[in-house]
Amino acid sequence: MASRASRATLSQRLRYAFDNSLAAGPIALIGWLAVVSSVFIVVAAIVLFLTGIQPEGSGKLPFFEALWQSLMRAMDAGGVGGDEGWAFRFVMLLVTLAGIFILSSLIGVLTSGLESKMDDMRKGRSFVIEQDHILILGWSSSVFSIISELLIANANQKKARIVVLADRDKVEMEEEIRAKVGPTGRTQVICRSGSPIDLYDLDIVNPQDTKSIIVLPPDADDPDAQVIKTILALTNNPQRREAPYHIVAVIRDPKNMEAARLVGRGEAQFVQADDLIARITVQTCRQSGMSVIYTELLDFDGDEIYFQEEPALVGTTFGDALLAYERCAVMGLQRRDGQVRLNPPMDTRFEAGDKVIAVAEDDDTVQLSGVAAEVDEAAIRTARAAPAAPERTLILGWNRRGALIIHELEAYVAPGSVITVVADLPDVEAEAGLDASRLRNQHVSFQSGDTTDRRTLDALGIPSYQHVIVLGYTDHLGHQEADGRTLITLLHLRQIEENSGVSLSIVSEMLDVRNRELAQVTQADDFIVSDKLISLLLAQVAENKDLNALFTDIFDSDGSEIYLKPAMDYVALGQPVTFYTVVEAARRRGEVALGYRQEAFAHTTDRQYGIVLNPKKSGSVAFTEKDRIIVVAES
Repeated sequence: MASRASRATLSQRLRYAFDNSLAAGPIALIGWLAVVSSVFIVVAAIVLFLTGIQPEGSGKLPFFEALWQSLMRAMDAGGVGGDEGWAFRFVMLLVTLAGIFILSSLIGVLTSGLESKMDDMRKGRSFVIEQDHILILGWSSSVFSIISELLIANANQKKARIVVLADRDKVEMEEEIRAKVGPTGRTQVICRSGSPIDLYDLDIVNPQDTKSIIVLPPDADDPDAQVIKTILALTNNPQRREAPYHIVAVIRDPKNMEAARLVGRGEAQFVQADDLIARITVQTCRQSGMSVIYTELLDFDGDEIYFQEEPALVGTTFGDALLAYERCAVMGLQRRDGQVRLNPPMDTRFEAGDKVIAVAEDDDTVQLSGVAAEVDEAAIRTARAAPAAPERTLILGWNRRGALIIHELEAYVAPGSVITVVADLPDVEAEAGLDASRLRNQHVSFQSGDTTDRRTLDALGIPSYQHVIVLGYTDHLGHQEADGRTLITLLHLRQIEENSGVSLSIVSEMLDVRNRELAQVTQADDFIVSDKLISLLLAQVAENKDLNALFTDIFDSDGSEIYLKPAMDYVALGQPVTFYTVVEAARRRGEVALGYRQEAFAHTTDRQYGIVLNPKKSGSVAFTEKDRIIVVAES
């Protein structure tokens, strides 16, 4: 039996071919209108030529003259008014009417096509003809902080480009970036609409010629799956480039890290958001001022971390390098094979190809000073060994990072320490899901209560706790509502601190950086702004992928970390000493001195809460009993 397609009539086949031709869009329709109008004009010219119809008072029209007359009447209806001879007028009238119909249709098609094209341009579907651009895939509240940091990092470049691909309207993205980021200076921000997991959409933003790619998790359920699929679309693209990509991505759930590494193929650097925030929270709650240090190291405004090769150091020790720089603070080295070593043993020798890791204002300040260090031997003091004592920590509020924080604290506190968790949840203990067998140094107790209620807080005896951590209810509330409750809790805590006369160590979690500015009225010197810190780290790693290994080491409880230790353990108090002397005192303890904190400015915002990173080593400072030295040490 013949197929249905083979039994199609000529009319059906012609209509099918016509429909297929129209699939090409407005261009095809314009072509058909041109064909129809041409047919009318040619037919009219043939009629005039064969019948001899002509204007009164003139001879027979040649074919091409008849064709020209038909064309003019089709294009200009007013031309009919001057014609003479009813036969000629009738033919020209038919041509003119056809021309009006066809020309009107043509104008409509052109208008519709132009509007469609403008709409496509508005959506951002044109190919990005850029090279060495930074590509951001996805959209979240952290995109503004990332762009702001990249603008600072690229301020000295003449033609820097940041390209954003997200499943949002192009114009809306551009307007929101202008409103929240402001002027972009020399750097141009280019937005395109599309899905980061669609190969065609990815091709529009030209990932093959990128300098680095940042993959953001969406503000939705199961964001890690979207990140993994995006990286898979990049690494498994048949049209991908041969050279490895430099991809930086955020993974929220540690359980998804193994799958992410499999699809990353060694081309992706991953930031574990929840784990990172938990570690920073723990380190900050135990040492006031630590979040300011981390923010200073992570942002591009001020001092940053640089990797720089220095052939003159080959053969010298790491301890020698600490005093060899005047305007930067050496904190580690990178071996030629890429291995990063933070605060290695002081007798570690530099080899050819090794790089110095230093905190500096700019890369051109990482230079050997060429002068002898000014060390005051008489001012150097020997550290006193203080016995570890049990600690009391209070956690107000709860979210998925709470359990990570408690387990992270286990590596720092002495046996017999206590953690009290108070949250406005029906059964916070069940939600926490803690593995008590892993807690040997701490006892954890849970209770329900409204953490924004002053009576609840007063009943807890807050001045008896060494550390207070305020977590947002982000698993149950929106970011703004969670931050609002955190802010109210902070206001109560500061009033309790003022009334009791006891200085409290308070760390809070603010998700929106704008709310951090509102919270300054509380005089709190430490905040963990989740999106902000993650954004800063992503921007840093996008510029230098080696920084991911360094910050992973810094935030890890194993090995060396950043500490604030009493200044009296290093140098004499009450007399001016150079920072060279402080560096030497720390070096003799196997530590690296990065700066100091002055207690007198602990609540002063414009003085960075007393934090001074990478001071000029020849400069002098007189320390008091409550001042601290910022060091990289193993304990």
